[in-house]
Amino acid sequence: MTPPSVLNLSAYLMYATGKAARRTLSEKLTARGLRLWHLTVLTLVADLGPQPKGVLAARLDMNASDLAKIVKDLADAGQVECVRSLTDRRRVDVRITPEGRTALDHLSADIASADDDLLTPLSEAEREQLASLLRRVQAHHEETGPAAGLRVAAQARQP
Repeated sequence: MTPPSVLNLSAYLMYATGKAARRTLSEKLTARGLRLWHLTVLTLVADLGPQPKGVLAARLDMNASDLAKIVKDLADAGQVECVRSLTDRRRVDVRITPEGRTALDHLSADIASADDDLLTPLSEAEREQLASLLRRVQAHHEETGPAAGLRVAAQARQP
């Protein structure tokens, strides 16, 4: 049972809810042989187009060797491919494949299901309000957090 006094701490509530969200989403992803980082990398490459591994690692505030493992897993599954950059032949970009787009489409239903499970007690309007507030908090921390400088540098290297 949660001690009543911590229910007044937003940081604790976000932590506990985040754990529940991660657990729910992880179960959905594990059923497809994926982890949260696989989804994150696949989505980023789908949203932003081909990305060098170093830029991906910086954008995600992730160790480059950990990212390399995730990219290898996705490449082995045929969901991404590593190709020479069209603008700089020395650079290798990670690009989503048609199979990766299909996998991402199928994952969308899993993600929606995980959201529904997590947010069951909220109305649709409350869900929209919560998402809006969380996006504002996340954007603030993304702009001011420790990886902000790394992301700016990585983005500067983009063509």
